[in-house]
Amino acid sequence: MTTVTSPLAGRAIGLADVPDPVFAGAMVGPGTAIDPVREPSEAVAPVDGVIVSLHPHAFVVVDDQGHGVLTHLGIDTVQLNGEGFELLVNKGDTVTRGQAVVRWNPAAVEAAGKSPVCPVVALEATADSLTDLRESGELKTGDSLFSWK
Repeated sequence: MTTVTSPLAGRAIGLADVPDPVFAGAMVGPGTAIDPVREPSEAVAPVDGVIVSLHPHAFVVVDDQGHGVLTHLGIDTVQLNGEGFELLVNKGDTVTRGQAVVRWNPAAVEAAGKSPVCPVVALEATADSLTDLRESGELKTGDSLFSWK
């Protein structure tokens, strides 16, 4: 069982409320989303593992059970070409839950005309493999988002 924790502070909103049909339709995978606090912050690793994919706007950590967790910082933020994002680790690095991965500012993303909402997705998972899914309520960084069996 993998517990996936919140990489950010904010409010849980659930994937269905993400303003992007690919995430909202769970086409990338099941999970939830966070409407982040509008202040400069660091997105942290939601699980212990290895950074297998790293972009300014998104990263994937794979844990020792082979579970890949995608954290996507905002919607359509790839169009910002990395502006306003600072990578704090490298692809291939081993990270621990709560370790800072990317520094960013959700308010700046919003000011650039993009949604700062952050999907957190269990890659290659089925919806019934997730339990205790948080889809509402305030979150602190490190609060449990879901369990993955």
